[in-house]
Amino acid sequence: MIKVPEKWARELTTEPETGMGYQVVSVVLNDGRRFDQVVIVEGRITEVRGFRDIPFSGSQIAEILVTHDRWNFGADR
Repeated sequence: MIKVPEKWARELTTEPETGMGYQVVSVVLNDGRRFDQVVIVEGRITEVRGFRDIPFSGSQIAEILVTHDRWNFGADR
């Protein structure tokens, strides 16, 4: 789990939730890599689909796009 940098946390509060208390987003890193279906709960990135651990740090984030892509993320564990 990693904390979303303050810049992005403020922006995410203006976006609707995907479900109760969470948002599904795409994260683009400074080096151009993109991770789709990332779950953010209460300002923390908790899961990235297809990865056991979060494969990036908050300082690497260049952009967060709220997508609301649906998947049963709890079942993927």
